[in-house]
Amino acid sequence: MSEPTTNTQQLEIGVETFGDITTAADGTTLHPAQVLRNVVAEAKAAEAAGLDFFGVGEHHRDDYAISAPEVVLGAIASVTESIKLGTAVTVLSSDDPVRVYERFATVDGLSNGRAEAILGRGSFVESFPLFGYELSDYELLFEEKLALFAKLRKGEPVSWSGQTRPALRNQSVYPPIENGILNAWVGVGGSPESVVRAARHGLPLFLAIIGGQPMAFEPLTRLYKRSLEEFGHQPQRIGAHFHGLVAETDQEAQDLLWPHYKITMDRLGAERGWPPASRMRFEASTGADGSMLAGSPETVARKIARFATGLGLSRVDIKYSAGSLPHETMLRSIELLGTKVKPLVLEMLSDK
Repeated sequence: MSEPTTNTQQLEIGVETFGDITTAADGTTLHPAQVLRNVVAEAKAAEAAGLDFFGVGEHHRDDYAISAPEVVLGAIASVTESIKLGTAVTVLSSDDPVRVYERFATVDGLSNGRAEAILGRGSFVESFPLFGYELSDYELLFEEKLALFAKLRKGEPVSWSGQTRPALRNQSVYPPIENGILNAWVGVGGSPESVVRAARHGLPLFLAIIGGQPMAFEPLTRLYKRSLEEFGHQPQRIGAHFHGLVAETDQEAQDLLWPHYKITMDRLGAERGWPPASRMRFEASTGADGSMLAGSPETVARKIARFATGLGLSRVDIKYSAGSLPHETMLRSIELLGTKVKPLVLEMLSDK
């Protein structure tokens, strides 16, 4: 059973959130429990707006509410009917592939086949000491666990051995997927080695484009397609994740997003040694060549159509949450993305 080929004429547009801890209208910080309930409401809004995918991240720190994404997806599955549901991303390196498969197979059954796992190494490393893994094994953990998961997703008895978990000998894992195979992508941050790894397993590729110029990723998409051929696999889907916010005008989107974006980036910068975020760099990232999909529906649609065409994407996901950005602002962005941006993008692509 092969994946559909990349086709921008059938481009899917989705949204993602990490369950960022947000503020209420009066400026008070919401409890994580309320944030989780808001995420479920945002997923319902995404489906109502006609979007194709709703993704949730996995983090184990105090600025994000979602540490058990499949539980959240199960809740969303019970109140939605058609939108695809998945992670952005599942930190496979610090989890067990068998348990990840079982949880996603459960979400797939609850959602009538709508589950999609995006598997990555993760840009945060808090889960490694939390679950007893060594950062020195970062590469080995992901390589071995992805190899095992690639076998598990086919729903057949699995034999596997490696260094990072006990071996399996013709082991069946339950529950089975109703439609035969669990949909899964490999999320990558931009290294050629990660791209080739995804191709080696014949899995769709999901690019995390969070800075710089998105078209700089085009050589990686060519490498991926060439590697698929060399490994003897059929063409696979390519998706990309961006940050952004849609508002009535470009200026409104920038003004709404900037203060919350700065707080988040400055906090992460203090942890990782980045310089403080500047408004000038932020506005440059929202320009025609920048990675931020923030602006009016027309501006965001033009950028999506351009990047989808240039990179051969079959899905574009926007992380619509940004730190303390209020729930109401995010709901409006989701609505505009589905009712205004998506139709404009599909119209632009149909003219090509």
